[in-house]
Amino acid sequence: MKIAVTFENGEVFQHFGHTEQFKIYEVEDGKVVSSQIIGSGGTGHGALAGVLSDQGISVLICGGIGGGAQEALTAAGIELCAGVSGNADEAVEAYLRGELVNTGANCDHHEEGQGCGNGSCGHECQSGPAFEGKNVGKKVKTHYRGTFNDGTQFDSSYDRGEPLEFICGAGMMIAGFDAAVADMEVGEKKEIHLMPSEAYGESDPNAIFTIEIQMVAGAEDLEVGQQLYLQAAEGRPIPAKVIAKDEHTITFDTNHEMAGKELNFLIELLEVQDA
Repeated sequence: MKIAVTFENGEVFQHFGHTEQFKIYEVEDGKVVSSQIIGSGGTGHGALAGVLSDQGISVLICGGIGGGAQEALTAAGIELCAGVSGNADEAVEAYLRGELVNTGANCDHHEEGQGCGNGSCGHECQSGPAFEGKNVGKKVKTHYRGTFNDGTQFDSSYDRGEPLEFICGAGMMIAGFDAAVADMEVGEKKEIHLMPSEAYGESDPNAIFTIEIQMVAGAEDLEVGQQLYLQAAEGRPIPAKVIAKDEHTITFDTNHEMAGKELNFLIELLEVQDA
């Protein structure tokens, strides 16, 4: 069996119709035996579904995806696990453990050029950017370093040696980062400070809940700090973290791990191209 994941910088890329890479996993006896990264080879859901079909893909794991794309995948006989975020390798392992399910399209109004806020980028669906700038609508390549207010680094494309590429204003990035790049010059470096509203939003207390252990299959084996995927009522997988557990109950936090945090970025604009 082959599993494909929309892929960028080790993460599940959040927009199926705009993905430039897939990571392909060869699975035998329930285990990944090999993997490779391939180019998408086309734009639009029909072309991308064709790429996956030609590769013999059985399952697609992705972030945001629309009804038209779902139809193309269904026609190609490819199972869909949408609404997934985070590390690509971990998402595949979650699927193989039975923690990801076929959800169908996770954004019914998703169209080409629109964003879908069901992934790690933390933005809301919108028909266009909430800002203007000469780089909006263009493909940009950046290096960045992200830190918390105490100076602790949480991410760096410099350290990975892989610049970040995205369409400015297309909703692929958190709002504050996206807006900061809109008017930058190639070669320019900029330092920004983002409040939670410009990044991953405030932490929602309603996203933290406690339930009886017996209500969740396998919960007796979970440990505090462990991350997993829960299944929403409509079947959509939801990333969650175990934050407390006692003899009878277990508490999950389904907030994004960056929710409620102020973030700092050093951004360097490397390249701008027409999308």
